[in-house]
Amino acid sequence: MPAAPHGLIPILATPFTGTGALDLGSLRRLVEFQLAAGADGLAVFGMASEGFALTADERAAILRTVREVAGPGVPIVAGVNATSTVTALRMAHEAADGGADHLMVLPPFLTRPAPEQVPEFFTDVATGAGVPVMIQDAPSVTGVPLPVAVIAELAGVPGIASVKVEAPPTPVKIAAVAAATAGRDLAVLGGQNAQALIEEYDAGAVGTMPACEFTDLLRGVLDDLAAGRRADARAAFLRLLPLILIGVRPGQAWAVHKEVLVRRGVIASGTVRLPARVLDPVTRAALDEILTEHPLPPAPR
Repeated sequence: MPAAPHGLIPILATPFTGTGALDLGSLRRLVEFQLAAGADGLAVFGMASEGFALTADERAAILRTVREVAGPGVPIVAGVNATSTVTALRMAHEAADGGADHLMVLPPFLTRPAPEQVPEFFTDVATGAGVPVMIQDAPSVTGVPLPVAVIAELAGVPGIASVKVEAPPTPVKIAAVAAATAGRDLAVLGGQNAQALIEEYDAGAVGTMPACEFTDLLRGVLDDLAAGRRADARAAFLRLLPLILIGVRPGQAWAVHKEVLVRRGVIASGTVRLPARVLDPVTRAALDEILTEHPLPPAPR
């Protein structure tokens, strides 16, 4: 089994053309940007990927393209956001067959499982998936809470290798999960667009999975933190924080991510698919101000 995900693993946006078709050329440039920026791995089909708006054929084409550009040595995490055990296993097998190394799995959310069904669901998926599973703890999206005790129980299930904590406040939950699973082989990663990145690492996180438009800047923060340059890490992170926060604006996060990528010359269009929303004038003005006050450097190539 591949090693558990760790480090900086951006969740790739899904580029579309101006008419809404999948733009594989922009996707290739996006992957190249992530690799040049120092990403430790790549994630597809997460919330920041508009995975909810992709067909099965598009998911296969995206995964095939990302694997081709990234090569065999870059870990790829594929999101599984299904509505039942059967459909989750179908998506898991498709992702594994397409070259994914890990699966980031949400609990069922359309019909919410009873508390006792949550461990059963993750155990069944981990047992049948064929590649390691990351539990995605995102109750604000699914409405399904994952108590620390449940995560600790699942840490002993073969095939479950990691958990991405997105239950705010994430540093508190990460600290509790890390303590409850100490001595077990479970990697704990942070989410929520790295809003509390430094606190999450302080609390025991070994990785982060933010959106993908500022990977190069987060790489610098993490490198400073690892080298003991905490003041430099905090200063750089605080400069980036306004962009991080506008990138979680409800309904428009996807449009924000893509607008920044367009302005950095990485993708060709900021088109999003319904139910994602285009940038409204208020959010666009706020983003303009952020990028004027803190201009981003050219995207590394």
